Amino acid sequence: MSRKSLISIRDFSKEEILHVLETAKEFEQNKVQNFLEGKVIASLFFEPSTRTRLSFETAINRLGAKVIGFSDATNTSQSKGETLKDTIKMVSNYVDMIVMRHPLEGSSRYASEVASVPVVNAGDGANQHPSQTLLDLYSILQTQGTLEGLTINMVGDLKYGRTTHSLLQAMSHFNPKFIFTAPDELKMPKEYKDFLDSRGIEYIETTSLNEHLNDCDILYMTRVQQERFTDLMEYERVKDVYTLNAGMLSDVRKNMKILHPLPRVTEISQDVDDTPYAYYFKQAENGLYVRMAIISYLLGYR
Repeated sequence: MSRKSLISIRDFSKEEILHVLETAKEFEQNKVQNFLEGKVIASLFFEPSTRTRLSFETAINRLGAKVIGFSDATNTSQSKGETLKDTIKMVSNYVDMIVMRHPLEGSSRYASEVASVPVVNAGDGANQHPSQTLLDLYSILQTQGTLEGLTINMVGDLKYGRTTHSLLQAMSHFNPKFIFTAPDELKMPKEYKDFLDSRGIEYIETTSLNEHLNDCDILYMTRVQQERFTDLMEYERVKDVYTLNAGMLSDVRKNMKILHPLPRVTEISQDVDDTPYAYYFKQAENGLYVRMAIISYLLGYR
């Protein structure tokens, strides 16, 4: 059995990323596979989730494995004071893989170091969300026919948005250009801009959604995440800073598609759903096929 984990998108090479995307395509064409029959996978969600948890658990079932775990940490021994280390070491005894979401940055990396089985990071605080990134890449590839040379406009919470951090790093393999659209309070952190600078990747920053709306192939909208703010007043100032509506899309590129990791709140009006540019619901569906591919790859089956 492979002991490779997926904690950061940087844990996968360009070749591994492309392999997972190709495998996901096969799973989309044939959703029911049973080659993991007899395997048990733990789904440990210390933080609320709908799409990520359900798509991982559906992927596990589609592959023929069984799921154990929890979606609320208050129902576990952590509420009695058990350490994360002890929880992970205990669960490792029962399963072949752990899928984990946790509010603390670095928690998934730590879990992978103490676990005896592969660990998949399903989101750790504002840090990384690599399985979301891979389904984003799959969706971009579906809509553009390539990953090479695209312009991606990331909008909203670029400071705390772990999906944007992971996607930025993954796309660095494919000669992208970035537009970062965010208020000053939620700008892309310096460490990620330094990462792009070190690779000679072009990016521009703006606070205006309208300024570069027509200059991108992918418009990646994000929610301003109340749960990441320690200052409620700061959240109130920026929560509704951008709202995309259908009337704003009249001059966008014909190939442009709108992605969003969901859930949305006010940042995309519902009238956008009926435009040919909306792709976020299909993007969410793609999570099933990509997570099937991740699980089977890390367990050494595909």
